[in-house]
Amino acid sequence: MDSRELAKRIRKHALRMTSRGGSSHIAAVLSMADVVAVLYANVLRVDPERPRWSDRDRFILSKGHAGAGIYAALAESGFFPVEKLDTHYQNGSDLSGHVSHKGVPGVEFSTGSLGHGLPVGTGMAYAAHLDSKQHRVFVLLSDGECDEGSNWEAILFAAHFKLRNLVAIVDYNKIQSLGTVAETLALEPFVDKWTSFGWEVREADGHDHGALRSALSAPSSSGRPVCVMAHTTKGKGVSFMENTVLWHYRTAKGDEYDRAMTELDRP
Repeated sequence: MDSRELAKRIRKHALRMTSRGGSSHIAAVLSMADVVAVLYANVLRVDPERPRWSDRDRFILSKGHAGAGIYAALAESGFFPVEKLDTHYQNGSDLSGHVSHKGVPGVEFSTGSLGHGLPVGTGMAYAAHLDSKQHRVFVLLSDGECDEGSNWEAILFAAHFKLRNLVAIVDYNKIQSLGTVAETLALEPFVDKWTSFGWEVREADGHDHGALRSALSAPSSSGRPVCVMAHTTKGKGVSFMENTVLWHYRTAKGDEYDRAMTELDRP
């Protein structure tokens, strides 16, 4: 499937899932949808028929509150029936609000408590390095999540052991739970920090599929771990959700849902 079509489907599925179940974080899904679509359409070496294939690339969504987007990508990629998405956030469902690996093929690690995805991904990458394996490990983080010290310990560790098989992607939409990143805990100079910690940093427009393919596909040219700084828009694709704190927690219902779906249906 074309990555742009996949991104559109991810956004529509996530809007429908969060509205039906009454969950939140739709804006966090919308900001990362293009990154996720390019990963699953063009970059990750995975096989839905063999979700535990030993040589598969590993992907961890560290910003686990945006799990609806990963469930949508996995369903559209053939890991489980698309109809299962209707159970999202329902009692007894495997598709919990924060992404979970329990009973869900294609999910490597349950997340939700921020700051855990990159340390675990770093451990996976280190294990692969020790075993001379060729697969890569991708971890998608939120920008606000980089407030967590555990991430910076992992960043130091990965650089020290030259884990060139590790790719951290930051969904840099510059808004976190209750305010802007700059107001909450400023990260800038953000790229310089990753660089000074020993990483190869690539900046990209997080909604430009060509730029994302280039940034995510190319192996490390320096022998160091790679950070892709994806500059995104919170709530991308729905005009009244874009660049606003409100839709981190709000659920689209009624007229708001209809308006959002109409916008996402446009070519």
